[in-house]
Amino acid sequence: MAYDGTAYCGWQVQPSGITIEEVLNRELSKLLGEEIQVIGASRTDSGVHSLGNVAVFDTRTRIPPGKLCYALNQRLPEDIVVQSSCEVAGDFHPRRCYSEKTYEYRILNRQIPLPTLRKYTYFYYRSLDVAKMQQAASFFLGEHDFKSFCSVKTTVEDTVRTVLSCTVERTKDDVVVICVTGTGFLYNMVRIMAGTLIQVGIGELEPDDIAKILAKRERSAAGPTAPAHGLTMIGIAYGQPF
Repeated sequence: MAYDGTAYCGWQVQPSGITIEEVLNRELSKLLGEEIQVIGASRTDSGVHSLGNVAVFDTRTRIPPGKLCYALNQRLPEDIVVQSSCEVAGDFHPRRCYSEKTYEYRILNRQIPLPTLRKYTYFYYRSLDVAKMQQAASFFLGEHDFKSFCSVKTTVEDTVRTVLSCTVERTKDDVVVICVTGTGFLYNMVRIMAGTLIQVGIGELEPDDIAKILAKRERSAAGPTAPAHGLTMIGIAYGQPF
């Protein structure tokens, strides 16, 4: 699924506002004439976008699996689009099997903002040293305890995660793109990583400070949580690691 998260309170159903999961459940239930509850692979936060989230559900429908996306897209609002649909094994669970998730955090780094990018990039006017940010990003690679890089609101006990790649590049349009791929992420992890890399980019931290922050295992040691609208889930790859 691809969606613009601007108008939604994240993925997961909640009483405080409309969510992506709520819309999918409602429209699938109407389309199929049965109660549908989808299970999402990534429970993105309020305001976060997606180009490749995944969800599954059980149904008795006779609509061909590959045609479901077309039928559903006719009912969905224009800011949510199902890119494809297919049948999967009955025991497939999008969060309980091995997967590699990729996120991008995009920063518009120039003196003056651009209105056409305001919903999908975080505008930051101070000049960022991308070379230093890339040096710092390399310290995230591998298996680490990311307790310093998750929200204090997290309920998980195991904060060890594996980052497979982490790159920082500047595009010709003055957008600094932080791209992170990992086998799993903590609550607000990528946004805190981005906020900390921004501090490196402006010289408030040195690249090797990342290793020290990881070792402290304290949220207060890392940088601020970057705003949600700069984050996009790019996609999820399923399968066993080589």
